[in-house]
Parts: sequence; structure tokens; C-alpha cells
Amino acid sequence: MPEDHHIATPARTKEILQRHGFRFKKRLGQNFLTNPAVLKRIVEAGEVTAADDVIEIGPGIGALTEYLAESAHQVLALEIDPQLIPVLAETMAPYPNVTVEEADVLKVDLATLLAEHFDGQHAVKVVANLPYYITTPILMHLIEAPIDFASITVMMQKEVADRLTAGPGSKDYGSLSIGVQQRMAVAIAFTVSRTAFVPAPNVDSAIVTLTKRPQPLASVHDQAAFDRLVRGSFAARRKTLWNNLQGLYGKDAATKAQLTVALKAVEIAPSARAETLTIESFAKLADALKAAGL
Repeated sequence: MPEDHHIATPARTKEILQRHGFRFKKRLGQNFLTNPAVLKRIVEAGEVTAADDVIEIGPGIGALTEYLAESAHQVLALEIDPQLIPVLAETMAPYPNVTVEEADVLKVDLATLLAEHFDGQHAVKVVANLPYYITTPILMHLIEAPIDFASITVMMQKEVADRLTAGPGSKDYGSLSIGVQQRMAVAIAFTVSRTAFVPAPNVDSAIVTLTKRPQPLASVHDQAAFDRLVRGSFAARRKTLWNNLQGLYGKDAATKAQLTVALKAVEIAPSARAETLTIESFAKLADALKAAGL
């Protein structure tokens, strides 16, 4: 399609929204991209080709969907706002390889949805501009889904992107960094100014690419116990690891004894703070806690 007919220009976006009487919903974090150069770079960052089937979350009026359709084999766009479904029916009419579903990605069975819409012969990728208010739940839902995504390429608040990619000792390093990095290789592809959106958000954004590791960065015997340990260890960042562990497991004498045994086994000082521990250290501690009876 010629560039001047693409959805992602301020003038065409405004015209489409006005014609459909669309009103932005703050509760859904709706910010629509109106910069074609950014949209092209997102598709390039996702390395989307005709060999790929793509899931898009929150297509809005179809600005990114359009560019995905021009590169991918099939696109399945999941939109939660019923007011946008007729808009997408119009804007996506020229693209027979696009299917729009009114759905909440956190509530649908993604595996079933993929089986219904994709042929299973193409790599499946996620490419999306995620709503800022619910970025982390969506991201973790995708990572934990029983689907072998070839890659996940998503736009998010730059602050969250910095947390995803942070290492030990950084102020941005925390449970989200560990939860994602243990399973996925993560990289910031590029940043996006708030001026690329209508309406403009209050923050800048970043495109993040995630690919599943062949093996977890640190293997653990009990993933749920590991995740609980990590979240609990960062419950109060200013507190020592010892204090956070007591808050998580208990403060009675028997529990303190078990905590002491586990920490000594992996040579972690009780006075350490969670942000100084590597993912591998947390994995060893999780297994040591289990061995100590916690």
C-alpha cells in the first residue's frame, strides 16, 4: 500500500477516529502510533517474514497490524475494546491475512486460539504495542504460556524495559528482571519518543525483543518456589535478605534455623540485599531452602 494511505499518519488517524466517533479510554491505556518509521522498525526488530504467523495484542485501529500484514503469513489481532472492532473491520478489509478477535489476552486460551487460526506450519511470533498499565501481567502470561513462540517483540514503557534488562547491583534490577531473564534472552532494540503517539503518553517507550533460552539461565527443582523466593526477597528493597526471608517463611526459631542452614550452604551472607544476588545465586538458594525443609 502507498505510504500516504497507511493508517499511521496523524491526519489519517484523526480522520478514522472522528469518522467512527471513537473516544480514548484511559483505563485501557490507549495510545496509537502515528509514526510510520517507528512501525517499520518494530516489524524489522521482530524479523517478521512470510514464514511467520503473528499474534498482535491491542491493535487499536490497525496501524501496526497493517505493517505486520504486509510482511507476515497470517496475523491474529486480539483487541479488548469492542468499540474498535468495527474500526478494524474497515481498516483491515484490504488484508485477507488478518483476523481480528475481540478478546482479553489474559483470559483466552492462547494455545486453542492458535490452533484455530494458524496452520502449525509457520513460526509463531508475538509483536505488539502493549498497554502500559498491564504490561507486566501480559508479558509474564506470554512467557509462561505453553507455546513455543519464536520470539516476542513488544513496545512498553522505557522504565519497564530498563527493569527487564537490568543486572545485579542496578537500581532497576528486581524480581521482574530475574523472572524474565531466567527464561528469556532480553534486549532493548530501540527507544521511541512519546511524540510518536496520539495521544502522547507521559513517558518514552522502548521496543524489547525476547527469545526463549534453550535452557533456563539457572535451572531449579521447583520453579514456583523459585519465583516465590525471588518476589519475597524483593518485597522490601531496603531490608536485608534475612529480614525479607523471615517475612516470607516465618520468624519462629525453627524457621530461622532452617534459613541459617540454607544461607550457609550457598555461602550467602544474611546481611546481603536481594539486588546483589545473581539469578544463579537465587537458584542455588531456592534449592537449598527446599533441602532445608522450607
